Amino acid sequence: MALGDIAGLIAAIAFVLLVGALAIPLFKLGRVMDEARTSLAQITEHTLPVIDEAAQTITSTNGQIAKVDTVTTAAAEVSTNVSAMTSLVAATVGAPLIKVAAFSLAVRGLFGKAEKK
Repeated sequence: MALGDIAGLIAAIAFVLLVGALAIPLFKLGRVMDEARTSLAQITEHTLPVIDEAAQTITSTNGQIAKVDTVTTAAAEVSTNVSAMTSLVAATVGAPLIKVAAFSLAVRGLFGKAEKK
């Protein structure tokens, strides 16, 4: 065996040890990737129903908001009608009541002057 053969054998053994030393982290990395893939599949499995439920909740909420908008619009119309009715009653009844009050005050004033004499 020549010196070159021994050097080649040592280099081959060193290369095998290097490949073996690098193979262990690669196998561990492969296991980590498998676990990551499994975890991602589980997350997807659990997330999709939550997204579907959120979409249903949003749809239901939009329907309720539309109903609230209808009620709010009706309440605004009622408020406007009540305001108009109050103005009408004040104009219709208020003016005659003011006249009656003024007349009664004048009559009281006349009777008050008559009693003082």
